[in-house]
Amino acid sequence: MRLGVIGGGAWGTALAAVAATNGPVCLWAREKEVVTDICERRENRTFLPGVALSDTIEASDDLEALTDCDALLAVTPAQHLARVLLAFDVGDRPLILCSKGIEAGTRRLMTDVAADAAPAASIAVLSGPTFAAEVARDLPTAVTFAAADEALSRTLIDRIARPTFRPYYSDDLIGAEVGGAVKNVLAIACGVAAGLALGENARASLISRGFAEMVRFGLALGAREETLGGLSGLGDLVLTCSSTASRNMSFGKALGEGANATGLLQDRKTVAEGAHTVPVLAEMARDMGVDMPIVETVEGLVAGRFDARDALGRLLSRPLRGETG
Repeated sequence: MRLGVIGGGAWGTALAAVAATNGPVCLWAREKEVVTDICERRENRTFLPGVALSDTIEASDDLEALTDCDALLAVTPAQHLARVLLAFDVGDRPLILCSKGIEAGTRRLMTDVAADAAPAASIAVLSGPTFAAEVARDLPTAVTFAAADEALSRTLIDRIARPTFRPYYSDDLIGAEVGGAVKNVLAIACGVAAGLALGENARASLISRGFAEMVRFGLALGAREETLGGLSGLGDLVLTCSSTASRNMSFGKALGEGANATGLLQDRKTVAEGAHTVPVLAEMARDMGVDMPIVETVEGLVAGRFDARDALGRLLSRPLRGETG
C-alpha cells in the first residue's frame, strides 16, 4: 500500500518516516526547500533536523504526486485543512486526519471539514501523545486510531504500525478529535503557569481541572468518556502540558513571561494550534452552556483583554465548589 502524507512539517515528516518502514510513501510539502532537502539530503532541516529519512520517501510540492497513493494522511495545520483538501481529488480513498483543532469561523471539527471537502472518502482520526522528534527517532509511542470501519482500520493500522509505534483502534471519532483540540488550549494555560513560575502543584491542578473541562465539552458533543480518558485525551493532555517541546506550552510560557500573543504568532515558523482553537472553543462552550473557565481565561489572555497575572487572579478568585459538580 502506497501512502501519501499531506504536510511536510515535523509531524508529517515523522509520520512519513514511520510509514516508510512498511512501504513506499509520498510526502507533499508546500515549502520547496523542504522538498529539496528530503530529495537531496534525506533530511527535513527546516522542521525535523537531525533525522535521517528513508529512500522510500518521495517528496513533492505538487499535490498531483499523491494521485497514485492508496490512502492519505492529512497533517496540515487545522486552519488550512479545507483549502488543501479542496485543491485536489481525494476521491474514495481512506483519509486519516492527523491535525488537531477546530476550524475558526465555522466551528467544524476536522472530520466535518474532511467530510465536506472529500465526501466520498473513508475518514479516520489518528491522535495521541506524540512529540514528532521522538516518533521519528523510533522512541516508543502509542496513539488512538479512530474510524467507523473497523476492518479498514485494521488494514491501515497494520500498514503504519511498528514495534515502537502502536495504534489502538476506536470507533469514537468525536472523542479522539475533542481530546486533540482541547488539550492544545490547556497546554497554553500550563505554559502560562510555567512562565509565571507557579510550580508543579499549579501545573498538576491545571491538568486535572482542564481534563474535567475536556470531558464536559466532549460529552456535550457526543464523545465517550473512556475515549477522553485514553491516549487521545488524557494521554495527549499530560504530554503537551509537561514540556516546552510542546509548541502550545512554549507559547503559553512566553505569554506568562510577558510576551504579546499577536507578536508571538507572527514570529513563529511553526503553529501553536491552541491559539487559533481557543476563540472558537470558548464560543462553542458558552453557546452550549458548558463551563470551561480555564479555556475562557486562555481566550481572554490570547485576545489581549488582560495579562498573565490578571488571568491567574481570575482563576484563583472563582467561587469554591464541589470537585465533581
